[in-house]
Parts: sequence; C-alpha cells; structure tokens
Amino acid sequence: MAPLYSRTARSQPLSFKAKLFQGIGAIPDTVKNWVLNTFALFYYSQLLGLDAFLVSVILAVAMVFDAVTDPLVGAFSDNLQTRWGRRHPLMLAAAMPLGLGIYLIFTPPAGLSDGWLAAWLLFCLVLTRGMMTVYFVPWAAIASELSDDYHERTSVMAHRYAVGWAIGVGFPLFVYSILLPSTETHPVGQMNLEGYPMVGLAAALLLTGGALATGLLTLKEVPYLRQHASESAKFNLKLIFQDLVRALKNGQFALIFVIVIMISAIGGTTANLGIYMNTFFWGFDTDDLRWFSLSAVGAVIAFPMIALIQRRWEKKQIILLCALTSLVDGIVLINLRFLDFLPQNGDPLLLGILVSMGVITVAIAVVQGVISASLLADILDQHELKTGYRQEGMFNAALSFSGKAVSGVGIVLGGLLITLIEFPLQTAPDMVPEHIIFRLGLVVGVLLPLLYLIPIALVTRFNITEAVHADIRAQLDARYQKQQSEG
Repeated sequence: MAPLYSRTARSQPLSFKAKLFQGIGAIPDTVKNWVLNTFALFYYSQLLGLDAFLVSVILAVAMVFDAVTDPLVGAFSDNLQTRWGRRHPLMLAAAMPLGLGIYLIFTPPAGLSDGWLAAWLLFCLVLTRGMMTVYFVPWAAIASELSDDYHERTSVMAHRYAVGWAIGVGFPLFVYSILLPSTETHPVGQMNLEGYPMVGLAAALLLTGGALATGLLTLKEVPYLRQHASESAKFNLKLIFQDLVRALKNGQFALIFVIVIMISAIGGTTANLGIYMNTFFWGFDTDDLRWFSLSAVGAVIAFPMIALIQRRWEKKQIILLCALTSLVDGIVLINLRFLDFLPQNGDPLLLGILVSMGVITVAIAVVQGVISASLLADILDQHELKTGYRQEGMFNAALSFSGKAVSGVGIVLGGLLITLIEFPLQTAPDMVPEHIIFRLGLVVGVLLPLLYLIPIALVTRFNITEAVHADIRAQLDARYQKQQSEG
C-alpha cells in the first residue's frame, strides 16, 4: 500500500530567501568536486610520486563505495520520521566529518611508504565521499520538494546553480591567486607541494560551513515539505531494493538513468585529465588560470535567459540544443590547435580565446544543469501519479549512484590513458615530449567528446512536456484534495 503524506500548504509563493538558503547547499558539492577532480590525481601522482593508474584505481574504488551508499541514504531519508523532517537531520550530522575528510586528503603524514600513502588516500576519500552522500542526497531531495509549479521549480534550481557557479568560479580564483600562486621558486604554481594543505583547509571550511548554513537556514521550510502521515515502512535492505526497483521501473527515469551513466563515464575521464591539459597542452600556469574566473560572465548571461527560453521551448529541446553546442565547443579548440589556427602557447591572445570560449561553455552548462534538475522534479510528479510514492531521495540517489559508479570507470580510464600514452611523472611541463602532448590532446579533445553523441540521441526519447505535466499536477491535486476530505 502506498504511503500517505502530509504538509502545510503555502499561503504565498516561495520566497527569494528560501531559494537562496537552499541554493547555499550547492557549495559543499561544488567545492568537493572541483578539488578532487582537479588535484587528487595530480597531487598524488605528479607531486607525491604514486603511480597514476594506482591513484586512479583508488579514486574509483572510493567513488564506487560512495555510489553504493547513495540508495541506502536515499531510502533511509525517504522513510525517515523526525520532528525536523525527513532530510535535515542527515544533512546536519554530516557537516563536520565532511570537512575533516577533505582536509586530511591534502595533509598526509610525512614519510609514508607508497603502500601506506595509498591506504591514507583511500581512507580519506571514503570518509569525504561517504559523508557527502549523507549530506547531498537529502539536500537535493529538498530542492525537488520546495515547489510543485513547472516554472518555479526551474527558478529553485537556478538559485541552486547560481550559488554553485559563483563558488565554482570564486574558489579556483582564490586557490590560484592566494594558495598556489606562481612564484620565482615555483613558476608553475600548481606544482608547489607546500601549498596543498591550505587548499585542503579552505575546502574543509567551505564544505562544513555550507552544509551547516543551508541545513540551519532552511529548517523553517520543514512544515512545507512532505512528511509521512502515518508510520513509515521499517528500514531494511529489502526496503532499499524495493524502492530502487520501483524508481527504475519508471520508463522516463530509467532513460535519464542510462543517459547519466554514459555522461558520467565520459565526464569522469575528461575532468581528471583537465589539469594535465591546462598544464601541459596549453602551457598555463596559475597566473593564467586565474583569468578563467571571467568565465563567470557566462553564468551572469545565462540566468536571466533561463526563464525566457523555457517559456519559448520545451525542456527537452533546450537540453538537446545545449548538448549539441557543448559537443562542438569541446572539439573545436583542440582541432584548431592541431591545424595551427591558434596562437602559440604563451601568447596572451591564446589565453583570451580560451577564456572567451570558457564564457560560452559556462553559459551552456548553467542552462543545461538548471533545466535538467527541473526536469527530474517533473518526473517525480509523474512517478507519484503512477505509484503513489514520493521518492525524491531515491531518485536523486539513483542518479547519483549511476553517475558516481560509472564516473569511477572514467577515473580509472583517465589514469590508464596517462599510463598508455606514456606520460612522464614528476616532470616539468617544458620537458614533456611533443608527441606525448599530441596524444593527450587527441584523447581529451577528439575521441572523448565524440562519445557524447550516444546520450544526445537518447534525450530525444524524453516525452514529459509542459502540457503533460500540467495534466499530471491536476490529477495529483485532485487526489490530494480527495484524501484531505476523506481524512
């Protein structure tokens, strides 16, 4: 029998403050992702000397552990009953250990052997990623619960992405300018081993601070979120399996699930090779990398556009257009370099071109991310109409599970590719042979982006339009009113 839910009806539209306070919760995941994707492989292989493939395997193992915990947390959160609701207790409990884990990653004890250093990395990654799951899955579920309106949901997600992109641009600028600057001793700042403990500390403060802030500031929204009206099912492994299977039986969600799997595998590989591309292919140091903070202009451009374009086109059409544009954007620059149409490394004009393209990339990513998150909330309504279950936690957990598990494959592939192209370790950028640089560019700028054509083709199968969603909401509202009158 499907559960019954209760909540207090809102007497006015969702406030700007509520959207902003929810959006603050994007800080921990944004910072964690950037720090680990940018520096974990680079720090432990290039600077500490561990084999790149070994580091990639450790990163992947930790990510798979993280992925396995997603459905556990999702099911537990969906069925949790407390005076503070289904989500907030988990978010607040994870805040402190979350920051501790990422700090320890960049402060390994001196003198460790390779084996113990690998074990240290694995332990710290498991701690960080495990606590991020306990925090992130409930937080993401709240975003899907705050509003039932087709367009207001997009506004909620826009605030979430606005905060995420602001910190996603500001924190790298701070790291490259203050913590890892280019100096006479270390002209390539990201090669300075001594700067990384402060990177870990700064990340820890943002992870813990962001989790505590959004948890405490959104506590007053708990009455407006769905709570169980009667005793929920007892939490056990059978319940987790049933909830996951029920979610995957939804055809539209299963489609998104497969798309996320493919995108995560490709993205996991590309992201972990990004620091190699910037350092060795484009020849940038941290003075150059700071200018990429200007890519935030893309976010500034994108946010006012989102409401306008959503009222002109369906969400699926917007996502398709963004994906195709991103594919072209990802291939063009590398091929222009191979064809000698771009200035040489070190030319300020090259930096200007790449920063300008970065603005476009950010604008596309913001629009695509906001619309995709809003689309998931629409699927949740369809799921409730079919099954009677509100599974915000499990839906977000299942997507996170697929993304992390397969992105782990991407991480291993990234380290394997570095090994296969015979990329030298602990080597200055100007000492890497040109044919190795060419191989790196060919993989990251040509072969990997072309794989995006597969998920792009799958997006065309999504069929929840605005009109379809309006009908779904009308049926759900009628059902809810009937339950209220009978109760």
